[in-house]
Amino acid sequence: MGNASLVLTVIGADRPGLVEALSRTIADHGASWLESRMAHLAGHFAGLLRVSVAESRASELADALRALEARGLRVIVESALGAGPDHSAPRLRLELVGLDRPGIVREISRAIAERGVNVEELESHTSSAPMSGETLFHAAAWLRLPRSGDPDELRSALEKLADELMVELSLDHETSLA
Repeated sequence: MGNASLVLTVIGADRPGLVEALSRTIADHGASWLESRMAHLAGHFAGLLRVSVAESRASELADALRALEARGLRVIVESALGAGPDHSAPRLRLELVGLDRPGIVREISRAIAERGVNVEELESHTSSAPMSGETLFHAAAWLRLPRSGDPDELRSALEKLADELMVELSLDHETSLA
């Protein structure tokens, strides 16, 4: 028997000890914590993580993780699908900033999806503009083009959209090996 890869979504009211309870449950079932993204958002602790566990213990681990809800941490467990992205396809870094308004993410993500581009990571936040105090929206994303994707066509479409949305946008090729 081999190993199973599980993807976990976790959320709970933020308090000390949540990561420890999660990591202890994972370790107690002989599983390895492989990768994660976690953050404090509006009083909640939320995250995604991937673990590897012996196939024979995957169901037992999933049950133990779901039982953490009694301690205030809701965990959704899914089996990983596939091996991940095609690392030979071009990867681009998108950065965007502009006055906050509804629809920025929707419009940008629509243009990206229409070209078969996958959003691998997306982080966003708001801040106050230094002089005016207006709310600025910031987003940064890693995008994976399909092998046949044209980065220049994507760049032009996003730059045109950025002008319409009145946001600053940059799209650059990944500079490091990933």
